[in-house]
Amino acid sequence: QVQLVESGGGLVQAGGSLRLSCAASGSPSNIDTMGWYRQAPGNQREFVGRISSDSITIYADSVKGRFTISRDNAKNTVSLQMNSLKVEDTAVYYCTALARVNARTNFWNNYWGQGTQVTVSS
Repeated sequence: QVQLVESGGGLVQAGGSLRLSCAASGSPSNIDTMGWYRQAPGNQREFVGRISSDSITIYADSVKGRFTISRDNAKNTVSLQMNSLKVEDTAVYYCTALARVNARTNFWNNYWGQGTQVTVSS
């Protein structure tokens, strides 16, 4: 079982930067890929980016070149560095993790944090 807690959200002006963090607990050694999604009011939850266990990253086109995902396996954290923020980046940002349900099986689950609000003002 994995628990995820996001932090670092807040209010920032357009063009500014913000760094989100996600801390994993429970059985973080079972985590493989981690990532970020976001959901704005009235919208579906949207993929932002993900990072594999060996730090290979994939980003949505909407954030490519502006956002950077990194992870620290020793600290069981993943971060989302957001630069050149736009008003349309305003959303609740969710951390996600793909992890084995336990160390003895090949069954995998997706886990989600509770989200952190990011608001970008004009």
